Amino acid sequence: MEGCRCAVTEPRQERPHPNPKRPDIALPPRACDSHCHIFGPSDRFPYAPGRSFTSARAVPEPEVRARQTFLGFERAVIVHSSCHGADHSSLLDALATGAGRYRGVALLGPDTAPEEVARLHDAGVRGVRLHFMPHLGTSPTSDEIDAIVRLVQPYGWHVAIHLAGNGVAELYDVIAGIEAPVVIDHMARVDLRQGLDSEAARALLRLLDTGGVWVKLSGADRVTLTGPPYADAVALARRLAVHAPERVVWGTDFPHPNIHGPMPDDGALVDLLAEIAPSEGARRKILVDNPDTLFFG
Repeated sequence: MEGCRCAVTEPRQERPHPNPKRPDIALPPRACDSHCHIFGPSDRFPYAPGRSFTSARAVPEPEVRARQTFLGFERAVIVHSSCHGADHSSLLDALATGAGRYRGVALLGPDTAPEEVARLHDAGVRGVRLHFMPHLGTSPTSDEIDAIVRLVQPYGWHVAIHLAGNGVAELYDVIAGIEAPVVIDHMARVDLRQGLDSEAARALLRLLDTGGVWVKLSGADRVTLTGPPYADAVALARRLAVHAPERVVWGTDFPHPNIHGPMPDDGALVDLLAEIAPSEGARRKILVDNPDTLFFG
């Protein structure tokens, strides 16, 4: 099996926006930031040898929590970073600190011990992420995917898929064949130069129609071709939200690792929700009800 064949430039990790605006919209109680990361501090949680990028500075749990509180989020899903490799110490520490506020997404290999998966589950991990991004390492093979899925199936974890370009179309059969809930990160980072009716965009809609696939409406700043206020990416997110309102979630992607271009203003990103899901009921589904089902159930 081949991963997506998309052009990716060398990664870098910049500092997050130092002074985001306060969002114009108020988020509902128990709103969940369904995609964020923590980094370090490296003296407590060393980065992995051979990592593909290094954070410009530590972004530990207290800073992530402070940003989310400022924006109006009460809960969050922390996605373990590849720069920490197989060592989940930083994630486990954050989950313990959050005392139920957080859920986690881990990075596993086919040789991960079942006892380790059980330990992660008890701590609050509810998903495993698979990368099909050249700058984050070699894509998993079909056999490796099957082995990882078998590890997490007993716990009901979801499988997060991170790809870009036309990858969601190229890997359609692989994704549709995963015998676990699937969450596609960052709207599959589709290439909007092909428009909203591209092969990749149609593949996303077809996957949503299977009933077992969810999409994170995050990463507008990664998908856009036009830049802020990300009208092209918002149009894609709105189309997905209207198509399957019960199977979409949203996240900040804070602190925005490996961004190439201006660092996004997190308050402005939150305000995009008013365009993606204009009604309070629709936003509640995206921020509360759907995360309850997918991560906290």
